[in-house]
Amino acid sequence: MINELPESEGAVLGFEVTSKLSLAEEKAWIARIEKALSEHEKISVLVILDERAGWGSDAGIADLKWIMTHMKQIQKIAIVSERPILKWLIAVDSQFAKLVGIGEKYFELSQLADAWSWIKK
Repeated sequence: MINELPESEGAVLGFEVTSKLSLAEEKAWIARIEKALSEHEKISVLVILDERAGWGSDAGIADLKWIMTHMKQIQKIAIVSERPILKWLIAVDSQFAKLVGIGEKYFELSQLADAWSWIKK
């Protein structure tokens, strides 16, 4: 399941993923992000991923296709989680994201306020 966080405002969106996402959930998430993009040139996204968060293969492919075609419209991505593997993956991925102009950073759940502060700058 994916829920939009109440702190979402304007070009800054926040979501919490609490289970493995289906293709239908992924499409709804993409539609919400595209609505923000219709109103703003670039957006920033904060995503909280709990221990059950994940993507089914269809949803993962849809996510990857979308991000590959919309990279220039993303300013920042903050990933908030307690999963050590994600900390490592974001450390690696953030170097590639930087090449296309995206700021990407990992935060632990205890740093959620810092993540919001960073994403809103």
